[in-house]
Amino acid sequence: MKQTTARLIFTLVMLVYLFFFLIPLGSVIKGGFIVDGSFTLTYITGVFSNPIYREGLLNSLLIGLGTTLLATIIALPLAWLANRFKFPLKGALTALLLVPMILPPFVGAIGFQQIFGQYGALNAALNLGTVDWLGNDGRLFSVIVLQALSLYPIMYLNVAASLANIDHAMLEAAENMGSSGFTTFRRITLPLIMPGIFAGGTIIFIWGFTELGTPMIMNFTRCAPVQVFDAIKEIGSNPFPYALVLVMLIASVSLYALSKLVFGQQSYAMISKAATTFAEIEVTGLKGYALVLPFLLVVMLALLPHFGVILTSFTQPGSWYRTVLPTAFTINNYHEALGHSMTVSSIRNSLTYSMLAVLFNVVFGIAIAFVVVRSDLKLKGLLDALAMLPLAVPGLVMAFGYLTVSAYLSNLDTVKNSPFLLGLFDVRTNPTLFLVIAYSIRRLPYMVRSAVSGLQQTSITLEEAAANMGASPLKTVQLITIPLITANLIAGALLAFAFSMLEVSDGLMLAQRQDYYPITKTIYELFQLIGTGQYIASALGVWAMLFLAVTIIGCSLLLGKKMGAMFRV
Repeated sequence: MKQTTARLIFTLVMLVYLFFFLIPLGSVIKGGFIVDGSFTLTYITGVFSNPIYREGLLNSLLIGLGTTLLATIIALPLAWLANRFKFPLKGALTALLLVPMILPPFVGAIGFQQIFGQYGALNAALNLGTVDWLGNDGRLFSVIVLQALSLYPIMYLNVAASLANIDHAMLEAAENMGSSGFTTFRRITLPLIMPGIFAGGTIIFIWGFTELGTPMIMNFTRCAPVQVFDAIKEIGSNPFPYALVLVMLIASVSLYALSKLVFGQQSYAMISKAATTFAEIEVTGLKGYALVLPFLLVVMLALLPHFGVILTSFTQPGSWYRTVLPTAFTINNYHEALGHSMTVSSIRNSLTYSMLAVLFNVVFGIAIAFVVVRSDLKLKGLLDALAMLPLAVPGLVMAFGYLTVSAYLSNLDTVKNSPFLLGLFDVRTNPTLFLVIAYSIRRLPYMVRSAVSGLQQTSITLEEAAANMGASPLKTVQLITIPLITANLIAGALLAFAFSMLEVSDGLMLAQRQDYYPITKTIYELFQLIGTGQYIASALGVWAMLFLAVTIIGCSLLLGKKMGAMFRV
């Protein structure tokens, strides 16, 4: 790639990040430190001295750490067993491990409550009366469990990808020297896969630490994200919400920086990645089926919230009360889900927001990838790091930043006096612009990583040959490069589209008018309706689940074990 072109792309991307990423973050930082034109630490320290905010931060920290720890405990052994052994039903079970990714945790919370609530299936099955499994402490633990069962596939994919890159000659050498299996794992395997573990753990922690939807559905209000959501109406008058969001931002970015500092450049000497062909150890008979058990147990537990949602979606309203299973079934909930006044427009809105975001991601993702892989630009490392930085910034923080920018712009006289500009910049009037920007920026890392991976695996000699034959750079990209990395681009676009469709924080915070609700905001609003709300919300959740299932399966088929790279920091 020519230096001039690389510099042009670099400048353009930097401007996009300045206006759509850094300025919203800057507005959050300014709101926390600058009050009435003066610098102050009063509100930052006030967050820690205020017992309500302090408890919220502590609970959020516990949720983030608990989710990460539990997800690691679930994923690490399974990834190692899948890499090491060949056993019955392995292909089907490892595919089922990814199924929890097809349902946002906050939707699974609906089914979870139906099973473990005071009048739910568990109490009915054990004849325990109205034991409150989801009391105050129980709700905290439930949020952790729900999120871990939904997010462990991210850790599994990272660890599986790391294990696949290990040169097994090192493991065989250790075994030949008399090292036991556990010692080999502790001294060789674990250090080699630690960057993957920490990368996946960072994403899971940030996700769990700032998750908004699950605590709200579980009615666990004593955590920082819900406190921020409740303070939206005070965004222009109370500095405390800014300070609380800023503390969450500092915690998330600090962890991200730590992961890059400790593991970003860490590498262990190997002759090459997976240079030695590794033959999986085939285990048959009872021992083989014994290896099936942990996979089967995790799949059953992980699918429990999904089962609860599906069952609720087919339940006649009011017929699942103090019984193990519903006493009456119906498909009317699905008709209501697609025919309700909120749902049709929300599906259309989510499709519009997500398709516009994917278009942005494809253009900028490919451009950034070409600069990172095919240019000699000195600052290409900075561009790559900046492109991945949105993974470290919680959606909740970004949404709050966009709200702040919108509030500032909508108060300008020029904007207030123009219906067109007011509709463009005021989220209270029309949140489309900011939702598309939020979806685009937050999902761009998936597109960049996917395109970078494809270019790194494609020999540059083919492009050089085309250039020697007189093809222009644009023609070379169009006829040679793009077709060679099409699978990666499709996978990145599918993931960006799917996760945009089911984005929670941005939708809940930015969409304030029913006409512009995305699917996730509609599911939340339907859930709160008395009577049929949870049943219609579950049916809409199942539609979303089916949609995302097709997407994840498609990405898995296209990328295989390389899919783990999509979730790396």
